Parts: sequence; C-alpha cells; structure tokens
Amino acid sequence: MGQITIYLDDEAERLVKQAAVAEGVPVSRWIAHLIKQKASTSWPAEVCEMAGSWSVGDAADETGYAEDIPRESL
Repeated sequence: MGQITIYLDDEAERLVKQAAVAEGVPVSRWIAHLIKQKASTSWPAEVCEMAGSWSVGDAADETGYAEDIPRESL
C-alpha cells in the first residue's frame, strides 16, 4: 500500500476531518475514497444501469428542436 504526504491549510484540514467523522471513517480512508471517485474513468453504476431504458427515437421526438442544418466550412 502506498503512502502519500499532502499539505493542507487549516480550513481544508478541518473540513476533511469533519467529513471523515460524519461518515464514520478514518481520514485516510475518506481521502482515498474521494480520490477513487474523482479519478475514476468509468461511469457510475447508476448510469450504466440506465442503458437501454428508453428509446433514442422517443427522446429525439420529444425535444421539439428542428432538424440540424449543415455547417458552413471555415
């Protein structure tokens, strides 16, 4: 397991400690969870579970937008 040293100002340290206590976990675990959450490159499970739950055609029809027009070349 790796170890990293970070430097926080007093206010940031207070907020981190307060959040960790509120979740009932050690500060290091709270920070590790935050890093995994923010650095993740995959979609959250809730989003993946929605895949296929609606028809693309239905969603496009409900927008009320006109058909796209070709863009001019620059």
